[in-house]
Formats: sequence, C-alpha cells, structure tokens
Amino acid sequence: MSSSPLLMRLLSASVGLSHRAGKIIRDIIKTGDLGIHDKGFDDLQTEADRSVQRCIIGSLQQHFPKISIVGEEDLSYDSEMQKFLEKDFSQDVLALNCPDNLKNVKENEVIVWVDPLDGTKEFTQGLLDHVTVLIGISVNGNAVGGVVYQPYYNYQAQPPTTLGRCIWGMVGLGTHGMEKKSPPEGKNIITTTRSHSDPKVAGAITACEPTEVMRVGGAGHKVLLVCEGIAHAYVFASKGCKKWDTCAPEGILRAMGGSLTDLHGNDIVYRLDVPRPNLTGVVATLENHDWYINKIPEDIKALFAAPS
Repeated sequence: MSSSPLLMRLLSASVGLSHRAGKIIRDIIKTGDLGIHDKGFDDLQTEADRSVQRCIIGSLQQHFPKISIVGEEDLSYDSEMQKFLEKDFSQDVLALNCPDNLKNVKENEVIVWVDPLDGTKEFTQGLLDHVTVLIGISVNGNAVGGVVYQPYYNYQAQPPTTLGRCIWGMVGLGTHGMEKKSPPEGKNIITTTRSHSDPKVAGAITACEPTEVMRVGGAGHKVLLVCEGIAHAYVFASKGCKKWDTCAPEGILRAMGGSLTDLHGNDIVYRLDVPRPNLTGVVATLENHDWYINKIPEDIKALFAAPS
C-alpha cells in the first residue's frame, strides 16, 4: 500500500473510515440518547457528529500527518480519540490506477473537508434517509474526489436489507457504489433546502422553471439525487452551505462528468485562506449546467457577488 500514490491511499482510507462512521451513527441512535447540543442559530450537534469527526480526523491525522484537514465541528482531540482510530483501508480503491495528473500530488497540496454528519437536523427528526457522512478531497483548491456514506440507505426497505451505502469517486476514476442515471425526460425536477428557504432561494428556483421541487435536508443527499437522476439540478441561492458540505459531493459529481459551481458558474475554491461558507451559492447538475446558470436572474446573482 505504501507504494500507491498519496491520493489513492487517502481515498482508500476515507472509504474505510466512512463505513466505520456509519456504524458509529447507527450504534448511537440505538442508545436512544443523541446527545443533542444547540450551537445556536438552529445549528444542532449530536454525539454522532462528535464521535464520527473524532474517528475520521483522528485516523486521517495518524495516517497522513502532513495533510490539512478541516472538520465542521470545533473539537479537541485527546486520549478519547484513540478508541475511534480506524486502520482498515479499502482494497477496492487501491486496486485501481491513479489518474496520471494526480499521481505526484504532494501532502501540502491536499486539504480534506469533513462533515461527520450532514443533515443533523433531519437526523434528530428521524428523517434518516437525508443523513450522509462526507469526506471531500481537494488539491490546490479544486475538489477532485470524495466519499459520501449513507448510514441508513435502505432503512425502509421491505423486506429488511443491509443498511448503508458508500459512494466514492475521483475525477479520472469515475464514481463507484452508485449507477449514473439520466433524469426523467419532459420534466425539470429541482432539489433544494428543506428548512432554509427565503425569497432569494425561491426566486432562483422559480426562474429555473421547475416541474417539481424536492425540498430535502443535507447537501450530500441533494447532490446524490442529482447523481442518480432523481433530480435534474440542485439550486441553492444562499450563503448557508459550507465547504465541508460540498467538497465530497462535488468530487463524486465531477467524477461522473457533472458540475457543481456557484450561482455565477464559477468553481468553488477549497483553500484554507477562503471563507468556509459558500458565499456565492450552489448549483449542481449532471448536464445542461449553463442553462440553469443563465436562468438565474441577474438581480439575484448580484446579491451573491464574490467578496473582494
């Protein structure tokens, strides 16, 4: 494994960690005590958020000490972290050849963006299909790969089946764990926020002429709806989404040939010296990306001008 390129080892470790993260989430919910803490402004944190972040970041720091890692939660890492360390790497990832343009990437060029439990509010409300674990990989500010784990995928299936699904991908390697599907013809289904709508969000969606609007939680969940062809686009004219919400889903979507940009059609930049919020909104599509960008009114775009 040590002979594999850095990004393949990092992606392999992240896939293994996502499975461990899913088990942690399922074990915590079984206890009946989610350990909910309100961080303010309708921003919740649970014991699952805390434990999963310690697992992912603690393990990645041990394996890749020179790589920068940014997590959603503000946590300390102490002796408690040791019980969450994960050593299993995905052999399915390591069996693949790294894309030529990423073979020689160095540690100081990489940032990992971690959302330990995307869709926390929905998690506390029992909307478990909205919940994802997000591990995104950026190189020199560009999202190039990611892992999205759905701990409760198939949780309502009858008869009951194995819980959980891991989707991972890298630009040049494609996306694994999910079949790419084109959205239904003759429709224009747009997914957006379930609980953070306002006139800007609504105006941008209306301008894109939807035949149906799917309001769901979690950025990871919404981008997966686009990846699977359930929705045509994810449109969010808001500053509420963060880099750790979009890096992993963007890496997977781009690996499929799709696009995730801001409202102006500009790439989202994943560097340590940029604001954590995506201040210029988010649009994600598998196809016809420019059509959606051009449909969003200029007066709405002007409200999301890039900071000088």
